[in-house]
Amino acid sequence: MPVCVLSDGAGPGAQVPAHLTMIPISHITTSTDSSGKTVKGKVVRKERLLSSASDDFILKTVIQEEDSQAIASSQNTSISVVLLGALAKDFNEAVNQGDVVVASGFTVDKSGSVHKDKLHPCKLLLSGDNACLYVSRPPPPPDPRSPLANKRSTTLSAEVSTKAKVQKYTYVRLGDLKAGSVVNVYGVVVFFKQPFKSRGTDFCSSLKITDQSNQKIGCTIFCEKLEDHPKIFQIGDIVRMHRVKTQFFNDSMTLVNTFGFSVVTFDGAVGGAMEPRTSSRSFHFDQEVRRTVEELRSWSASQTILPPVPTIPLSAVQPKAYFDLTCQLLAKAPIDTTCTLLRVWDGTRCPRTLLNVIVEPDATEGPTSFSKEKEKLIANVLVYDNHVEVARELKPGAFLRIYNLRAIPGSSKVPGLTSSQSEEVDHLAFHLHGGTAYGRGIRVLPETSPDVQELKRTLETFSEDHEDRLSDFSDSELLEVWSTPPESTKVKQLCAETVNCCTERSCSHDLQPVTLSKVKRSGPGRVHHVRVQLRSYEPRTLHQALKLYCSKCSSMLDVPDDELVSGLFSEANSDSGPCSPPPWLLSGKVDAPGDAPGSVDRSLTVHLSSELLAEGKTKELLFLKGSTLEETCRLTAGYQNIVPVRSSGGHLALLDLSAPFLFRGRRRYYGCKRCSDAAVREPSTEGVEVIDERMIAEALGVQLLQFVLLMKLELRDATDTLHVFLWRDAELFFNVSADDVAANQEAQNIIHQTMDTLCPPGGGTGEHPWLDLCLTSYRAEDDAGQNQTCHQVCHTCVTKPSSTRSEPGSA
Repeated sequence: MPVCVLSDGAGPGAQVPAHLTMIPISHITTSTDSSGKTVKGKVVRKERLLSSASDDFILKTVIQEEDSQAIASSQNTSISVVLLGALAKDFNEAVNQGDVVVASGFTVDKSGSVHKDKLHPCKLLLSGDNACLYVSRPPPPPDPRSPLANKRSTTLSAEVSTKAKVQKYTYVRLGDLKAGSVVNVYGVVVFFKQPFKSRGTDFCSSLKITDQSNQKIGCTIFCEKLEDHPKIFQIGDIVRMHRVKTQFFNDSMTLVNTFGFSVVTFDGAVGGAMEPRTSSRSFHFDQEVRRTVEELRSWSASQTILPPVPTIPLSAVQPKAYFDLTCQLLAKAPIDTTCTLLRVWDGTRCPRTLLNVIVEPDATEGPTSFSKEKEKLIANVLVYDNHVEVARELKPGAFLRIYNLRAIPGSSKVPGLTSSQSEEVDHLAFHLHGGTAYGRGIRVLPETSPDVQELKRTLETFSEDHEDRLSDFSDSELLEVWSTPPESTKVKQLCAETVNCCTERSCSHDLQPVTLSKVKRSGPGRVHHVRVQLRSYEPRTLHQALKLYCSKCSSMLDVPDDELVSGLFSEANSDSGPCSPPPWLLSGKVDAPGDAPGSVDRSLTVHLSSELLAEGKTKELLFLKGSTLEETCRLTAGYQNIVPVRSSGGHLALLDLSAPFLFRGRRRYYGCKRCSDAAVREPSTEGVEVIDERMIAEALGVQLLQFVLLMKLELRDATDTLHVFLWRDAELFFNVSADDVAANQEAQNIIHQTMDTLCPPGGGTGEHPWLDLCLTSYRAEDDAGQNQTCHQVCHTCVTKPSSTRSEPGSA
């Protein structure tokens, strides 16, 4: 074994072979005979593990003489050590800064960086089977209940309780949980989502944990304050939760927080720091806790239950990959209301041409320019939708972990790019899509995190003469790993400047414009022409403006998010009993592609209409049973219409109509619960050339809901302000259909660009353009049942003017 970790408290010479002779670091020269020799030192710097295309590894560390007399008598007491191959990988996993190491089987070479780092003029090279490192860690701290531990407790990031009486906690294995009880548990995290805003006032965390009982238990945590949620940085972290309630949900045991809930998180790596992550000022921590965490670390490391953590540096990113990125935020800038640009780096250089985004300096928070060499290491990350709110709170200089970041190859546009501006081609773009699926999100890492310490050491190696630093190590392995292909010429991509817009009335009314104060004094049933500015609007996020409308009962619903729909699919799959399809359906199997390269495809039950099968239309309509939402979406690439079904009382039935009853490509179709008589029935295809959503809805007894846009606008002029709705003529106003907005990113961008132009974010009202609108007034009941006069924008569309229009005169 190339790296041997000795037991805690054992000196580094305790298990070193007796025939080896130790030499001081200060006595090492290029003529030193290293055979049979060892060098001992404390690890004072450990840089990031680097890998080449051939899966070879390399790592640089610095060790320092521990002998205080030797340090006082010589300046050459710290020496660079370069590890290659498997030794480098093992060292990276097993050794921490502050450990004491004894190296054997090394060779001595001249250091090329002595004039810059002021270290020893030589360096040690360790590679091959003869090289070995013996590692000793400082002994563990005394029992936290001892006076000495209490004096040192202030060095922890959070206070450990020093009360004389320490409450004794009992912990339950996950395999022994009973429904309806309040328990304390430990677990290794196998899945997690960063806290996200729930429909109420709380934030919600979702995670799944396991322990030596091999039971995987889901946990849902609702807390009003973000700091009260688990501080999970990666899969494999260990959580300790006090006062969680056990309950059955979808035939599975789950945990939810209850009164007095508290949680502490630990690094799950073997040998990692025992630094508790918690916002609590007082928490239980003793040798028993330390022992339990160490046992879980060792057990987890010996299992194959944990998926590989996809945290990789920029230098190893591959196109089309989803990955986690640990990085530092250098600057940020808003692109539009649903997209923010983050400029980040991790000290490594992506060998591919990256998306280049140029924004106005005034819009940038942080430095607006960097040196030519540093620019080569910076990646532009575009974050969307719910992550924009998180990005708004980030400060340049913060260390981040971005989860489920996607590397998109080829040509793509930055939101807001106008048709007159060119796109970048042959580049790699980094996108953090909206939602929380697959744990997608952003987490700020504390500077005490081992990953941040490692990142900072990597970043410290960068300087303005970065290219010159490649010669610090003359061996060919380092040059091969650290050099990167020349960057190809980039086509500059500009974010769109705000396009001047105006509005145009399409009605036939022969009316003179009136003031808003006069509109407010008028009764319902009237039409008005007004010239106004848009002061504000609601909602600010598109997914809330998109609604589902029933033309039969006039009900209007929010579009369900993927979290809810995924839960409905899971609930439908919980009934796995026998099911007899109707005689007009033929049953079979289809393989659902896995969600990651190399993952195993899952076999799903499908049902096809015998009539369509006889006509050779095997791809036109598919009834799919037992699939997840993600699997259904992936299968839409091969089938024109997919109807998800479930087993109910031994028969096929549609899913709850809160979920889509039909998938057609990227489009999803919903039905009205109140007006539908839903059942799995045979569609009549006689004389039908195209099977569309209306024909399928009619056959299934589903009242089809239509997508609509609903916004509330606050208008102003010199006399007053007025709240109006934009609904029935919203598609005319934006010149885009709600169906396209529900499924098409470009259609969504049109609305965002329009609203940002009519109501510029951050700008004064004086900068807002003047709009000519047609308003209709009508009577409606409020929530209390009282009649009120409402106003709606009608017969108006946004156009791009041929010339700039002047502001109106005073009314």
